[in-house]
Amino acid sequence: MTLIKICGITSIADAIDCVNLGVNMLGFVFADSPRRADVDTVKHIIRIVGGDAKTVGVFTEESDEVISIMNHCELDYAQLHGGQSEEFAQKLGERRVIRAVRIKNEWSLENLAQFKHASYYLLDTYRPGMPGGTGETFDWELAVRAKEFGKPVIVSGGLNPENAARAIDLVQPYAIDAASGVEKQPGVKDIIKVKELVENVYSANHRA
Repeated sequence: MTLIKICGITSIADAIDCVNLGVNMLGFVFADSPRRADVDTVKHIIRIVGGDAKTVGVFTEESDEVISIMNHCELDYAQLHGGQSEEFAQKLGERRVIRAVRIKNEWSLENLAQFKHASYYLLDTYRPGMPGGTGETFDWELAVRAKEFGKPVIVSGGLNPENAARAIDLVQPYAIDAASGVEKQPGVKDIIKVKELVENVYSANHRA
């Protein structure tokens, strides 16, 4: 069964609505982004929804601040987008790391082999100068091939209620990750779109 991750959560209301609709993972961005989350708000959200959904902090830096935020908020996973070192990932703990890799072509998959300390690979669309959040899809056949590298795969990049089921039918990933495709504006979720996404993912799961 493919799980659902909604990224770019910034408010308590959106977090609660997503969990009530059946979202499995909530993503909070701690990087330079219009979706950047407030640390104390995230801590409060996790106190409310803890246990009902896994929580993920999205980081582009390699610093003690990442570890501090992870511990302060009691996040389940750190999603690393900045090519952080294996030593840093090991410090976080292998079971707490989601490695994000930007996919441009088949050669991009070779980057997966260097990341051993991770629970999951998150595949996002390559766009120069953007570590993530492109709102664009990539060739999902490459996601199928990425599963050969031995880690569960999360598909990200341009997913929305209209195409999420198609991604699941083709890839059968561990999870799909949506952000801009279920928003009114950056950092503000459109709960109607989230509901449509959840319903379409559930339908695809039942077909699998």
